[in-house]
Amino acid sequence: MRTALLIATALPLACLSLAACGSTQDLKPAPGTSLPVAPVGATATPTPGQLLTPSIQARPTRSNELLTQSKSRKPDEFDLPPQ
Repeated sequence: MRTALLIATALPLACLSLAACGSTQDLKPAPGTSLPVAPVGATATPTPGQLLTPSIQARPTRSNELLTQSKSRKPDEFDLPPQ
């Protein structure tokens, strides 16, 4: 009974200590290696921050514009019944 109580109290503490051990320093290439070569057509090699920032195409902005006026659809000339 005591061991179960000890495990039940130690497990959340172990998980909490593992969650708090993340690094907050900037990312750097491993020792002895360099950053990837510059892409074709680029004038300079991108920095780690530029490599980690997603492009506009990867994360498009969201449009929160609400539909304010309802419009009837035009008939679709290609919406034909099956033959």
